[in-house]
Amino acid sequence: MLALRLSLGAHPAVQLRRLLVAAASAGTGFLLLCALGHALVHPDPASSSALRLAWCAAPLAATVYFAIAVARTDPGTRPRPGLSAAGLGPARLMAISATTTALSCLLGSAVALLVFLQLRGDLTGMPFDGAATDVLATGRPLPLPAVLTLLALVPLSASAAVAVTLRPREPVAGAPRAARVYGRFGAYRRTAVLESFGAYGRFGTQLGASARGRRTAGAQAGQDGAADASGGAAEAADKSVDVPPPVPHAPPSGLPWGIAVLAVGLAVEAFASRTGAEVSAGDRPAALLGLALASVGLALAGPGLTHLCGRLLQTIRPGALRLLAGRVLMTEATRIGRPLGVVCAVVSAAYAMASLHDREDASAGPLVVLGVLLVAGCTVATLLTAAVEARQARADTSAALRRLGAPATTLRRAAALRAGALLALFGPLSLVVAELSAWPLAG
Repeated sequence: MLALRLSLGAHPAVQLRRLLVAAASAGTGFLLLCALGHALVHPDPASSSALRLAWCAAPLAATVYFAIAVARTDPGTRPRPGLSAAGLGPARLMAISATTTALSCLLGSAVALLVFLQLRGDLTGMPFDGAATDVLATGRPLPLPAVLTLLALVPLSASAAVAVTLRPREPVAGAPRAARVYGRFGAYRRTAVLESFGAYGRFGTQLGASARGRRTAGAQAGQDGAADASGGAAEAADKSVDVPPPVPHAPPSGLPWGIAVLAVGLAVEAFASRTGAEVSAGDRPAALLGLALASVGLALAGPGLTHLCGRLLQTIRPGALRLLAGRVLMTEATRIGRPLGVVCAVVSAAYAMASLHDREDASAGPLVVLGVLLVAGCTVATLLTAAVEARQARADTSAALRRLGAPATTLRRAAALRAGALLALFGPLSLVVAELSAWPLAG
């Protein structure tokens, strides 16, 4: 009952994100059913039907990626004090997240089936004067096992991915126990605090820490009572207020791999354009493979580029605003950079595929538009959800800065500076990769 209340009594914004997951699942399920309908109408050219089904992998991956991001930002399934004593430990909360994700995707799959049957005319009649019979398989019986298998792909994939992502993790043996956190005037210092997943919810874990924090804060307040305001705030920040999260020692390791995969993808596209210039890109698997590799490389390089952007913000005598914006970017390089790299990869791939519009068959135009909208919408929604998760992660930092007297306008200016720096780096990069990818595909 408590688990049900945690799931149903969530904030309206959380429920809205779950409905968006259901909508994405409905769109992906509809595309899968349309691929099945095309295979029923055209049984002989199996390669064409297989290619349509393979194109559904991109919406499926985008939907699963979005479902993971929504599950990570669900506050109802986050370890909190007292939940472990009530029987809701980390493993149970992970199971609740996976179940909630599966239910949202099942709702979307049911909507997709109803819409598909309605368009076929199996429910109330055939709309649109019998149009789109090529993908709806009007008048042909649908194989029930195939329909159920296709509709179960999204719920099973999303719930399994959420369970793997949110599984309880124990500390790695031999891992360093020290981590960097901010000290006075933004300097680094080390702390030996290390907690395993769910340790926050264990009985008595936070009682000693909170009591020590109150004693330290009281003693420091008494010692610094006669000091000036700025000096007292700085000492309080150094000795009684820990401002998380820690800045990593090294940038994410995916940048060299991302650049290498991107270069290999562009090279494969160029080679495919030379060997098959008179053939369309749909008949050149090497060209599509190169485009996929280029997109994967750009997505892999996202965290490293975000970390580099934060480091560049702090070069050449930075002020407090640039230091704050740069270090936040360095800290959140993996959380923000990964979905940002995926968005740039989707934009580049969509721009490259748009160059083939005149060459390819336009019979499946609405389905192509639906697939592009699904992939783009899911990736953008994932980026926005990651931004919400990052804001939740630095809530303690923002609260500590406000207690130290930092105006709200400074935090907003730092957020605007981070957004502008990311746009200035990733925008031109996406355009360059898109142009380099579109040139070989256009022949």
